[in-house]
Amino acid sequence: MPTSPTEDRRAPAGSHLGTISSVLRLLPYVRPVLPRLVGGLVAALGASLAALAIPRVLQVLVEGPLAAGVAAHDLTSLVWPTLAVLGLGLAEAGLILLRRNLVMYPGTRVEAELRMVLFRHLLQLPAAFHDRWPGGQLLSRSMSDLGLLRRWLVFGLLQLVVSSITIVVGVGILLATAGWLGLVYLAGAIPVTIIAFRFSRRYRVIARLSQDQNGDLANTVEESVHGIRVLKAFGRGEDALDSFSGQAEELRRTEIRKAGNQATVTTSLQLIPELTLAVCLVLGVWLAAEGQITVGALAAFFLTAAVINGPVVELGMTLSMTLNARTAVDRFFEVVETPNPLTDPDRPCELGAVRGEVTLRDVGFRHADDDRPVLEHLDLDLPAGTTTALVGLTGSGKSTLAMLLPRIHDVTSGAVLLDGVDVRDLRRQDVRRAVAVAFEEPTLFSTTVRENVLLGVDPALPDAAREDLLQEAVEVAQAGFVHDLPQGLDTRIGEEGLSLSGGQRQRLALARAIAARPRVLVLDDPLSALDVTTEEAVTARLHQVLTGTTNLVIAHRPSTVALADRVAVLDGGRITAVGTHRELLATDAHYRYVIASLEEDWVEHEQERTQDADEEEVAR
Repeated sequence: MPTSPTEDRRAPAGSHLGTISSVLRLLPYVRPVLPRLVGGLVAALGASLAALAIPRVLQVLVEGPLAAGVAAHDLTSLVWPTLAVLGLGLAEAGLILLRRNLVMYPGTRVEAELRMVLFRHLLQLPAAFHDRWPGGQLLSRSMSDLGLLRRWLVFGLLQLVVSSITIVVGVGILLATAGWLGLVYLAGAIPVTIIAFRFSRRYRVIARLSQDQNGDLANTVEESVHGIRVLKAFGRGEDALDSFSGQAEELRRTEIRKAGNQATVTTSLQLIPELTLAVCLVLGVWLAAEGQITVGALAAFFLTAAVINGPVVELGMTLSMTLNARTAVDRFFEVVETPNPLTDPDRPCELGAVRGEVTLRDVGFRHADDDRPVLEHLDLDLPAGTTTALVGLTGSGKSTLAMLLPRIHDVTSGAVLLDGVDVRDLRRQDVRRAVAVAFEEPTLFSTTVRENVLLGVDPALPDAAREDLLQEAVEVAQAGFVHDLPQGLDTRIGEEGLSLSGGQRQRLALARAIAARPRVLVLDDPLSALDVTTEEAVTARLHQVLTGTTNLVIAHRPSTVALADRVAVLDGGRITAVGTHRELLATDAHYRYVIASLEEDWVEHEQERTQDADEEEVAR
């Protein structure tokens, strides 16, 4: 079972880094749009400084014309201060508008780039990674986490920097112009700093837990939607709902903890400055009465403090947003920094014209988290143009062996050779162009029949050639049912092709492998949902159309074995015998046992297939 990050006892990725060090990892992706972000920051800072300048103008106004007394006929002395306040207000509004225009494009650009980087890396990572990672966790990282990062870049980051600078500049002005009052206000910053520091330590843990639980919940929805037929067939819908409700309740409690922490820090950041201002008011009135401060300076102090209080109160929100963004950065790099063991060589060999000769020499394979070998000291030759059936008991490693040929997995020892060249010395694209796989469990995409079948065909081919390959592949795979679909080959078949029967999906997946015209074709029992007659028809046409193609067939029923040129027996992770079906029946006891087991399994499979077909027909 894949484990989710919330089930992993190891420290979360990036937890050893500070918040600044963590978010700085985004710098390579942000650098191309950094000028616009800096421009937005300068505009936001300019707007903040314009707001701080207004109290200074009002102080001049109070201490000048208003203190001296302005005659009714001499209002001209008020014009310039009034125009200055109006100009500063308009400048603040204009700079805020400029900031929004400057930062909106960079935010969406960085989000799109991060999403492309993540998806590209997911496509490159080996199948073993995807076996361990739930799809919902990857989905939440590629969507909600990156959306959160975009919002933080265009708002949270700028707000945090501008608020910090505004507070520092504003307190500096208060200290320079208001003396003791400025010191009292500065003293109120001490508990604010302590509270903010303690809040960041607690909130970071809760934010990570919340985003991981969000991914787990998305994974539960994904699994339930994909397995809806199973849930309905076994009447387990209520159990699935109970499981989902439990996870949703855990997420709700975590979100309440997040909101509680944020509410506490926001209340503190609101209350402490207000109490500080109350103390400053009493002290300021006394200082003004003693003549130690002017009324204009006192008015300017409180107006400046009002400007500063806004960023102080918003500090809780911007801090929480920054910590959420830091968690999103950690979760992003947790995937992106996962090393990919399946890489192309620095100096790849050129394959040239592929004959299709495959050789496995002393091959061993074990999963990264398992000490037990799946395959060991395995030797097998697949001569070009031959069909070899691979048989063995359940769990003997047949499907694993099939994944080694197209380098979906890499051997842990030994070598897989294609025309005498180690596949690790070739580009993966070249190997997979030469080797195609049709799986027992077919995967189709939410697009048209045509696009699904032509997935492995070179897009540079002329349309006429692609159409010929399409028609031939459909005919060979006995998939003529596609012409009866509502829009024929242009019918969209829905997510994973679940609108089709199991046999129809398998035939389309086989047609996709055939259309690619590989030199080596690996068939991992792709016809298990077909009856024997259809299987024979498909196999006969495969021999005609793919003349010269090397075929490795993972056999799960005796009829498949009988159609092969030769049979290889897999037992205990090794090839124990190779020969024709008749030869092995006469000489190998284990082979006879395997064939007998296949016959028993086939009878049960046919009964289940008939029942499933009846259920699908009733459902339709």
